[in-house]
Amino acid sequence: MPNPTLSLIDYLIISAVLLINLYFGLRYARNQRTTETYFAAKGRVPAWAIGMSLLATLISSVTFLGYPSEGFSSNWILLVQGLMVPIVLLGTIWFIVPLYRKVIGLSTYEYFEKRFGSFARYYSSIAFVLRQFSSMGTVFFLLAVALTNMTGVDTFYIIIVVGLIIIAVNLLGGIEAVIWLDVFQGFMLFASGILCVTVILFSVKGGFYEVIEVASANGRTGFGPYDLDLTKLTFFVMVINGMFYAIQKYGTDQTVVQRYLTAKTDKAAIKASILGISLTVPVWALFMFIGTALFVYYKQQPLPASIRPDAVFPYFIMTQFPTGVVGFILAAMISAAICSLSADLNALAAVGLEDFYKKSRPARPDAEYLTVSKAIVVASGLTAILIGAFYLRAGNEGVLGIVFTLYAIFSGGIVGIFLLGIFSARANRQGVNIAIVVCILFTAYAFLTSTKIGYGNDKTLLLDLGQYNFTHHKLMLGVYSHLVVIGVGYIASLFFPKPTLDKNLLYSGWRDSKTATVNERSTGKTVFF
Repeated sequence: MPNPTLSLIDYLIISAVLLINLYFGLRYARNQRTTETYFAAKGRVPAWAIGMSLLATLISSVTFLGYPSEGFSSNWILLVQGLMVPIVLLGTIWFIVPLYRKVIGLSTYEYFEKRFGSFARYYSSIAFVLRQFSSMGTVFFLLAVALTNMTGVDTFYIIIVVGLIIIAVNLLGGIEAVIWLDVFQGFMLFASGILCVTVILFSVKGGFYEVIEVASANGRTGFGPYDLDLTKLTFFVMVINGMFYAIQKYGTDQTVVQRYLTAKTDKAAIKASILGISLTVPVWALFMFIGTALFVYYKQQPLPASIRPDAVFPYFIMTQFPTGVVGFILAAMISAAICSLSADLNALAAVGLEDFYKKSRPARPDAEYLTVSKAIVVASGLTAILIGAFYLRAGNEGVLGIVFTLYAIFSGGIVGIFLLGIFSARANRQGVNIAIVVCILFTAYAFLTSTKIGYGNDKTLLLDLGQYNFTHHKLMLGVYSHLVVIGVGYIASLFFPKPTLDKNLLYSGWRDSKTATVNERSTGKTVFF
C-alpha cells in the first residue's frame, strides 16, 4: 500500500459523516424515556425505513471489504449463502413476523422460554451474545486494518473512536436513532458501491464485457466446486448452510426480530422484511462484483506484489479516486461499520435486560430498567472494543470465512429449537433440554477435533481422536448441530407427556387463524374462538 495521501477535503468529509452519525443520536434523544421507546420506538418508524435498516444491519465492513476480497481472490461461492436468504424467507416470513409480534415483549428468546422453558431461553440468548461479540470484533478488525492502511491512523485509535460513537448513538437515541442512521447509511452504501463499480468498469479496457469474459476464463464467476464432498467448501455446503443461516438470521436473531417489533402493524413489519430481503442480496452481489472487476483490472495493470487480496480494494480507492471521492468512500465504509455495530449493541442491551436482569429483578420501575439498559450499552460497547483489539493482536487469515465459521459454531442448534417449536406440537421441554445438552457435546467434539493451533506449519489439533476426528467443513458444524437438536429433541420428547400449548406458539395456530379470517371475510360473520 502506498503512503497515505488523504487531503484536507477527505478528512473534512469523513469528519462531517461522523458528526452526522452523532446527530442522529442527539436528534432522537428526547424520545427515549421508557424501555419501550428505547428498544422498540413505539411504532413510530415507517415500514420502508425499517426495511432499509434491515439492509444496513446486515451490511458492514465485512461486506465492504470482505466480499471484494473474495471476489478478487476466488469465485462467487461465498455469495451462495446470501442467495438462499430470499429463497427460504419469502416462503416463511409471512408467519414468522406475526408470531413474534404476538407472543413476545422484546426478547426473541422469550418465545423459546414460552415454548420450551427457561433452559432453552438462556442457552439461545447466551449463544446470541457470543455470536454478536465475535461478529462485532470482526467488524472492528476489518475497519481498523483497512483505514490504517489507507490513512496511516493507528488501528487502536480507529477502534476506540468508532466504538465511542456507537456507544453514544445508542445511549442517546436508542433504536429509533439506530434505524434512521441505517437509512442514511443505506443510501451512502448504494451510492459508494455504484460509484466504485462505475469507475472500475471505465478503467478496464473493454469495460463490462471484458470483465465477464476474462473473469469467466479465469474461474472467477462460478459458484463451484459442485461436487458432494462435505469436507471442503462446495456449492452444496453453502446451499445447506445458507438455508439454515436465513432462518437463523431472520427467524431467531434479536438484531432482526427487534426490527419487526418497531413496525406499527404486522403488515408493515412484513413489508419491511421483504424490502430488506430484496435489497440485501443485490448489495452483496455488487461488492462481490467489485472484487471480480478488480481482478480483471489488475490483469491489465501492474499490482505491487506486497498488496494482499484483502487490501486490493483499499489500494484501488487510494490510487485511482480523486480527492473528495476518496473521503466519501471511506466515510461510507466507516458508516457501514457504525450502523452494523450500533444495531448489534442495541440488540445486546435488549437481551441483557430482558433475558438476564429482568429475570433476576422482576417488577422493578421502568426507569430502573432504562438506566440498566444504558449501562449494558456502555459495558457491551467497551467489551466489543476490547475484542476488536484482541483480533488485531491475533492477526487475520481469510476473515470472511472465519466470520461464517464462528457464526455456524455460536449458532449451535438454535434453528433446530426454533423449528421444533413452531412446527412440532409433540416436542416438549424435557426433550429439547436433552437435545441441547447433546448439541453442546457434539459442537465441542467437532470444534476440538477440527481446530488446529500453533504458528506457521507447526500446528496441532486441540483434540486428536485419529479417524474419529470431525473432518467435514466447519460450516457444516452449525448445520449438524441444528439437525442434532431436531432429531434428538423430537425423539426424546416421545418419552415424555405431550405438552399443553398456546396455539399462538405454533405454525398451525397461525395457519388456523388465517383460515378463520378468510372464512369470516367470505361469510361476513364474526368467528369466535
